[in-house]
Amino acid sequence: MISVNNISKEFRGELLFKNINFNISKKERIGLAGKNGAGKSSLLNIIAGELAPDSGSVVMSSDIKPGYLKQEMLTDTHNNVIDEALKVFSFLDEKQNRLDELTHQISIREDYESNAYLKLVDEIDTLNHELMLYDAGKLRGKAEIILKGLGFVASDFQRKLKEFSHGWRMRVELAKLLLQNPQLLLLDEPTNHLDIESIQWLEDYLKNYNGSVILVSHDRTLLDKLSTRTIEINQGRAYDYKVTYSEYIRLREERQEQLEASFSNQQRQLREIERFVERFRYKASKAKQVQSRVKQLDKVERVELDKRDTKSIHFSFPEAPASGKIAVDAKKITKYYGDKLVLQDVEIHIIRGEKVAFVGKNGEGKSTMAKIINDNIDFSGELKMGHNVVLGYYSQDIWEMLDPDLSVLETIDNIAIGDIRTKIKSILGAFLFQGDDIDKKVKILSGGEKSRLALVKLLMTPTNFLLLDEPTNHLDILSKDILKDALLQYKGTVVIVSHDRDFLMGLTNRCIEFKDKGVKEYLGDIQYFLEKKRERSSSRNIGGAEKSKSTNKTSNKISWEKKKEIEKQARKINREISLCEQQIEKLEDELSEVNLKLADPEGNAAELKSGELFKAHDNLSSKITEVYASWEVLTNRLDEKQPIDD
Repeated sequence: MISVNNISKEFRGELLFKNINFNISKKERIGLAGKNGAGKSSLLNIIAGELAPDSGSVVMSSDIKPGYLKQEMLTDTHNNVIDEALKVFSFLDEKQNRLDELTHQISIREDYESNAYLKLVDEIDTLNHELMLYDAGKLRGKAEIILKGLGFVASDFQRKLKEFSHGWRMRVELAKLLLQNPQLLLLDEPTNHLDIESIQWLEDYLKNYNGSVILVSHDRTLLDKLSTRTIEINQGRAYDYKVTYSEYIRLREERQEQLEASFSNQQRQLREIERFVERFRYKASKAKQVQSRVKQLDKVERVELDKRDTKSIHFSFPEAPASGKIAVDAKKITKYYGDKLVLQDVEIHIIRGEKVAFVGKNGEGKSTMAKIINDNIDFSGELKMGHNVVLGYYSQDIWEMLDPDLSVLETIDNIAIGDIRTKIKSILGAFLFQGDDIDKKVKILSGGEKSRLALVKLLMTPTNFLLLDEPTNHLDILSKDILKDALLQYKGTVVIVSHDRDFLMGLTNRCIEFKDKGVKEYLGDIQYFLEKKRERSSSRNIGGAEKSKSTNKTSNKISWEKKKEIEKQARKINREISLCEQQIEKLEDELSEVNLKLADPEGNAAELKSGELFKAHDNLSSKITEVYASWEVLTNRLDEKQPIDD
């Protein structure tokens, strides 16, 4: 049990939260909710022990060391991927070196009954036990499994981190955290740099995680599938709901209605008291009553409403001219970056009014195709834009086009037309620009703020084709809902590059998956795409089970005979894997027996003196490492031999 007791914190003179209390039980899955700036990340920092509260305390046993994934972290780019992931276990090397040193010392001593000898044996036993707990021999294999789950392939493991983007380096940081397997996992926006497949892998991993998890995320689907409890930080207070995120939203709305009723009732009572005070302030006969009412006003604990009025925030896109029936006609699109081939002979056709999602793993060419459609980069092939297409393009660096000397309000006010002008402040508020924020100059905004402002500007501009590359990256859940609602009402064509499942759900009517330098189309929304991916995944040969019967939708990429040959080879590899696993289990049992003998020097004095036990320990450890290496090779070969049906 971890206890958060009366935590209070101010930041830059403003109260984040006051007297927050809650307990964290074993294996709990807690979603931490609240609008941006409410203090969610600060609370995680306090629980992790990286930020001191102004008052209160976090109480946990000394053996619990929280694992904390921040939104942004620095990674040592001098290492390769696998070495950086395994760096979290560098302390095990120190323990192993110490064990080797002690083993050598004890092998040359004969004072078996001395206190010094017994202390050495105790320390050897402790070190062996610790190394067994971490299962040091399996760490590399576990690291590879986690890295693959997060999107890396085997050929990436020896590449230097400096070759990867910041987003991929953050995946390594997440892998390091999962490898440590802490009893309390604190995750602040863990899916920011993940694609859909990696998000689903993380979701499944966390479902089966043995420790407790506190999660801050704008991914509603992830929160719904993981959290069984939601703690909301609002107006400096914590509201604890023992429910999933979506159920919390329903209960919060009920609470808000009750709060509004209480607010109205309190305001009426306060007005009556104030009128009495004002009316009889100067009458001596009423002085006592007036003084009593004044004290009553001072003692009233005021009901506060959420300053962000979500009910009034909505907008629709401005009218735009009609375009031709074909919006995009792309044929034989091929793109290289230097010697690296990203797209090869890709064909994409988009009809006016369609809403299309570009999906797939990072690095497969989604953003590249968006840049080609926007005429940002050179390519080979043929691309035709439809008649009278007015394109609005949102990219990650679109904020560079903003005028740095204008304020936030001026940036939008200069382009807004018609009735929408009356809603500018509400719309800016929906995208997290509130109060004095709207008067800030663009040049002092953060990168995230500039991206959000550029998105608002784009949505105010008349277009008939929106091309949006990761538009939700800097938005909270409410802002995403407002954007999604506006896009659903939009009459023009939409192409969205996104990994946000909840945002895409029901928004698009076609998914185009980018994979292996080509594309594959799915006539449905993201849910349909994910279902089809799951069906194909479940039909593969996993863990030695024979592949399920082929369906009519089986691809013609390889012949039936070739598939049978691959399946035959896969069965053979599975048998070899099974033999390896049996051998590993046998060797580990033998090693455990040796460790028990090492822990009992009096009963095994002869074997200790001859050094046979130490030789046996070293031989068994070496054999286990060798068999694990064979097991890893075989499992990689099995991945390569899986029958292909997509």
